[in-house]
Amino acid sequence: MNYLLGAFKPACNVSITFTDGKNRKQVPIKKDNGQTVMNPLFQSQETIAGKVIIEPYQGKKVEHNGVKVELLGQIEMYFDRGNFYDFTSLVRELDVPGDIYERKTYPFEFPTVEMPYDTYNGVNVRLRYVLKVTVTRGYSGSIVEYQEFMVRNYAPPPPINNSIKMEVGIEDCLHIEFEYNKSKYHLKDVILGKIYFLLVRIKMKNMDLEIRRRESTGAGANTHVETETLAKFELMDGTPVRGESIPVRLFLAPYDLTPTHRNINNKFSVKYYLNLVLVDEEDRRYFKQQEITLYRLKADTSSV
Repeated sequence: MNYLLGAFKPACNVSITFTDGKNRKQVPIKKDNGQTVMNPLFQSQETIAGKVIIEPYQGKKVEHNGVKVELLGQIEMYFDRGNFYDFTSLVRELDVPGDIYERKTYPFEFPTVEMPYDTYNGVNVRLRYVLKVTVTRGYSGSIVEYQEFMVRNYAPPPPINNSIKMEVGIEDCLHIEFEYNKSKYHLKDVILGKIYFLLVRIKMKNMDLEIRRRESTGAGANTHVETETLAKFELMDGTPVRGESIPVRLFLAPYDLTPTHRNINNKFSVKYYLNLVLVDEEDRRYFKQQEITLYRLKADTSSV
């Protein structure tokens, strides 16, 4: 029985290391089993280089039909788990068919790689970048090893960033104007604004400002939308008087935000909204929602 178990053990250990792995910034990423691991961080147009080490177990030789390393950018929908859509696929052949008797090191390099999208782990979808090494074998089955890495891309401040001005009201009962200082924010920004009460004829219990993330996956009739409330900030407690002005000051840094993602490879979108919620004394809720755009400045290095 032990002999049979040994027969199915892999013939070698495969490891993947990055050339500048020790000096490169490491960021946490959550694996399928819930564990968090640290992976190196890259951005688009960087060179991905490193080494693949194949080490046969003692007394074994590795017969193979070739060794290759692939750099893959993949999108996985959780309703179709295990099936990856590759939007980036590069390959380097490392070895021709033959035998490996002892530890062997293969350097590899993918120069100035186009990686247009950020790594993303959502409710129903994930986007990942991975190095995949395949030791191709026949009857005994190929040996495959993966090494994920993170990608974050940065954007300059937008040249035009208009303020948001909107009104919300109930005829003859409530009339509110609200204004936010801009419509595009970086991940460490501060939302500043004011809320003006022009008419108040109902008794208010409280008013909150929420940050909501809306993740859309699929297309057409198969579109699935998941909305999360990431932050809830109380602006007011009690009923305001006519002419009153309430200031808004909401720091984004404490919250788990990503940049806005619009129609990533026709697979998914991630949008953010400011949701103003008013609750009256009869627990009726009135709300007004406004989309904002989030982007990552170079200084936003600690955000996901």
